Amino acid sequence: MLKKGICGALAALVTVAFWGCGGRPAYVSVDGVMLGTTLHVVADVRGVSPQELYAAAMELDREAKASMSIYDSTSLLSRLNRSETDSVDRHIAFNLHLADSIGALSDGRYDVTVKPLVEAWGFAGKERVERPNVDSILEFVGREKVRVENGRLVKDDPRVQLDFNSIAKGYTVDLLAALVEKYGAENYIVDIGGEVRCRGVNRRGDAWRIGIETPFDGNMSNGEYLQKRVRLHDGGLATSGNYRRFYLDGEGNKVAHTIDPRTGRSAVSRLLSVTVAASTCAEADALGTMFLAMGADDALAAAAAMPGMKVYFILAGDGDEYEEYVSPAMEALIMQ
Repeated sequence: MLKKGICGALAALVTVAFWGCGGRPAYVSVDGVMLGTTLHVVADVRGVSPQELYAAAMELDREAKASMSIYDSTSLLSRLNRSETDSVDRHIAFNLHLADSIGALSDGRYDVTVKPLVEAWGFAGKERVERPNVDSILEFVGREKVRVENGRLVKDDPRVQLDFNSIAKGYTVDLLAALVEKYGAENYIVDIGGEVRCRGVNRRGDAWRIGIETPFDGNMSNGEYLQKRVRLHDGGLATSGNYRRFYLDGEGNKVAHTIDPRTGRSAVSRLLSVTVAASTCAEADALGTMFLAMGADDALAAAAAMPGMKVYFILAGDGDEYEEYVSPAMEALIMQ
């Protein structure tokens, strides 16, 4: 599924128990809101009620936002960005480490110090600057300018700021998956805003099925327009696209939320949507952003040079047509 927009109102909690045939375990379904977007869990948890599972998810929601939110001024990440503290928690330390491993594959296109640029272009909760002074901002953007030493964040420049929006949601999906496994689930799907982690089979005994939305500009539907479906038994899946969070500047040029940290400008190309399957949702989330920031030609070349990488690209073709690229490792997951 593609990343969904933030819900305007809280969704009602819905809980349903499904009893399978042939001795299959009961499945519990929980729906609500997490990280400001949709939450959907189906799992064969044991010894815990749907209400208890939802309450545990909400506690995880509070913990994740208190640590990694760039929209909450009181979060640890916000305080680190303002240099009010230098102490990092396990969530920030983990995501910095994972961001380094993804960044090493990206030739500088994936970099979590991109926040000042994202903010200047109007995608970090603040009003955009009409003509950002990109060159001046780039002076304090760069992963090499910040590091963790003995549990402390060390900045070469106090203006360096971190943005985990490209990885934190996938990481929280992984935390929620670990939570349902703690409650005994052997078969589950966890979905936060379209980013997914699953294991085992659904209540019918089949692989979990996940839709990939058609990436036309302004598509804010909830699965009404699907380009493909993916069958997944284990691991994470995330899709990145520039067809929801964008605007047109005064000259009519599209400015999207994915920023190339090398140039400081929006990474708009004919690559419209990137879906990645990986062992964890955090990896899939970050890799999707990385490929999108690369642009079509470099992303295609990079994917072809990474044996085993599971990716599905949707690219703009002639007229209203789309072109697709499915990596060899991804082919088995795509439903025909």
